[in-house]
Amino acid sequence: MTDSAQGRSETEGSPYLSEGRTLEKGNAGGAARRAALGDPATRGRTTIADGVVEKIAGLAARDVVGVHAMGTGLSRTFGAVRDRVPGSGRSVSRGVKAEVGEVQTALDLDIVVDYGVSIVEVARAVRENVIAAVERMTGLEVVEVNVAVGDVKLPDEEDEDERETRVQ
Repeated sequence: MTDSAQGRSETEGSPYLSEGRTLEKGNAGGAARRAALGDPATRGRTTIADGVVEKIAGLAARDVVGVHAMGTGLSRTFGAVRDRVPGSGRSVSRGVKAEVGEVQTALDLDIVVDYGVSIVEVARAVRENVIAAVERMTGLEVVEVNVAVGDVKLPDEEDEDERETRVQ
């Protein structure tokens, strides 16, 4: 006797199809498959590298009015030299250190502020902007953003980036 003769459909016993459903193109049965397999967002693991969070935080910090540069004096000096090398891009993560866990991250930022701005207000704005950007883009909870102000850019000082090198 065939399966049809016994009153069963051809799809019964298939590990991929449940009783009464067939696989078709399009969205037919899509809701049932999602229900059986669970939420698509939970079918795998996403990891975010420290460098990704550092770049996001660096760009967000630079967007704040009053932030002149990022990084300590030494890192800015090396960065200015590195930026002059053909093919190397600006390091947007300069002055940012991130520790990334599975669901949380903590950030340390070294900044240089413009003379005349309120350092307290700039630091507050940096924290707010960095937390908003990192949480929105990564879904990670930002537990802390430590801001270290390492220098103040005076109006009559030259930038490292603007200085002429002896060798062109």
